[in-house]
Amino acid sequence: MTARRLAYLLPTGLFLLLLAGFLLGLGRNREVLPSPLIDKPAPNFALPPLHDGQSGFSSADLKGHASVVNTFASWCAPCREENPALMALARAKRVPVYGIDYKDNPKTAAAWLAELGNPYTRIGADDGRVGIEWGVYGVPETFVTDPEGRIRYKHVGVLTEADVERTILPLVTRLEQ
Repeated sequence: MTARRLAYLLPTGLFLLLLAGFLLGLGRNREVLPSPLIDKPAPNFALPPLHDGQSGFSSADLKGHASVVNTFASWCAPCREENPALMALARAKRVPVYGIDYKDNPKTAAAWLAELGNPYTRIGADDGRVGIEWGVYGVPETFVTDPEGRIRYKHVGVLTEADVERTILPLVTRLEQ
């Protein structure tokens, strides 16, 4: 093979490799982000309540039953979009839904929940530290824990009623058996 021919084939080969990598990346689901916490115990935490007179949220609340933990904030537009799915899940009373109010103003969050509806059994106000321990990339994110308090599933982004029906509730059923 001549040097001139190699000079043309090498860049073409590199381009084809890059193109193949790009096309493989397009086929990946952007909503699925790996979590090193899957099948590991939820972090040990105790969050204060959103406002006085209520109970906060802690890792002890996750023991003895499957649970759904949702991170949200009043400043988060996608959180507003997913609220109806969380309200439907809470109305079904199949699993407790806990909330972590992430880096939010408690008064603003309380008003936001009063406007949209509050699907949460308990809410903890987080300054961001607990979210980091849970591996939160951003809000909204939703987790499912098993009766031992291990994280078994993580959903990144807006949770839809289809996600609840196809993924969350079947998983909760399996975990409760």
